Amino acid sequence: MNMTATFDSSTFRRVLGHYPTGVCVVTAAGTDALPTGMVVGSFTSVSLDPPLVAFFPAKTSHSWPLIEQAGKFCVNILASDQQPLCKQFATSGADKFSGVSHRVSTNGSPILDGVVAWIDCQLDAVHEAGDHFIVLGRVVALEVETPGKPLLFFQGGYGEFAHLS
Repeated sequence: MNMTATFDSSTFRRVLGHYPTGVCVVTAAGTDALPTGMVVGSFTSVSLDPPLVAFFPAKTSHSWPLIEQAGKFCVNILASDQQPLCKQFATSGADKFSGVSHRVSTNGSPILDGVVAWIDCQLDAVHEAGDHFIVLGRVVALEVETPGKPLLFFQGGYGEFAHLS
């Protein structure tokens, strides 16, 4: 059954903007051994057995091909005070790691200092999905790094989580 959408892309974006998402930076060591990374707002757990996670890079991303070539990556869950770091990694063409403190995971991917948690993965599968890819990662290691509030994106802006009393 082929259904035609009755809305435009701005309506789609506006409506989905009412659903908050966490903000992550996916990092990898490129084939030239230089670190690379990209901001993702669409990240999710997929499976416990085997342990799988997913994120959804745009097909137009310049960073995604470098991460894909590495064959492994680390998902860094940003803390609520890391909005400047988010902006730095969201800037196209810049040296995203300039002045960024990090260490290398046992899997070889950068773990950014000060993140709430990190999830180190091997690339498991990539599927095309419209103007994006669905990237599945098999988790090989993970840890809560700095317990605290994550950075959230909601209705076009950044914020943090607050518990209801």
